Amino acid sequence: MIDETSEQSAFEVTGDAGAGFLHQLTGVIARHGGDITSVQIMESRPASRTYFEVEMAGDATPMLDELRALPVVQEVRLVNSMQKIYGKRIIIMGGGAQVGQVAIGAISEADRHNIRGEHISIDTIPLVGESELAEAVRAVARLPRAKALVLAGSLMGGEIEQAVRDVRAQGLLVVSLNMAGSVPGAADLVVTDPVQAGVMTVMAIADTAKFSIDKLKNRVF
Repeated sequence: MIDETSEQSAFEVTGDAGAGFLHQLTGVIARHGGDITSVQIMESRPASRTYFEVEMAGDATPMLDELRALPVVQEVRLVNSMQKIYGKRIIIMGGGAQVGQVAIGAISEADRHNIRGEHISIDTIPLVGESELAEAVRAVARLPRAKALVLAGSLMGGEIEQAVRDVRAQGLLVVSLNMAGSVPGAADLVVTDPVQAGVMTVMAIADTAKFSIDKLKNRVF
């Protein structure tokens, strides 16, 4: 178990692509007591490039040296973690016009907090269709560092509503525009103005903001 004194190391490993490559890397990490908190295979051919975030007690140098000594490894490079660079992610999806307006508010507010030391990034995807949106909503819970989802549209319900309830149960904050359909009733927060929806979502996840959804008596604005 990793104790409170553990530190995070982020590094990229380049090596010979092929079966068992990842197994060899994770074996070294495990032998040194490393806890892999994030892993991403960025490229598999012709060479494999794999990004790791690992927490471990003590100095990570022996682990990195053993990784470099593996015959299949070409290079191990220390990098800044994605959390440090990009931080928390807000995902905005729905109709293009509404997505764009929510993004205006979210990006403007994120900039205000990021200059004070926060790291909040905004991702957008214009998307229509009940099944397509429901699948995309559920996928947000699998995205690394995703903290909030904003649903921006004029009509959403059915399968999308259930998807919203599913990701909320996994701890994702869901903000909805005040639209027709059942999705607003399933969201954590409903905001009529799209720009304000973007602003309030950033405020809800920012450590540098005093705003908290849990303290709101009214969840519809």
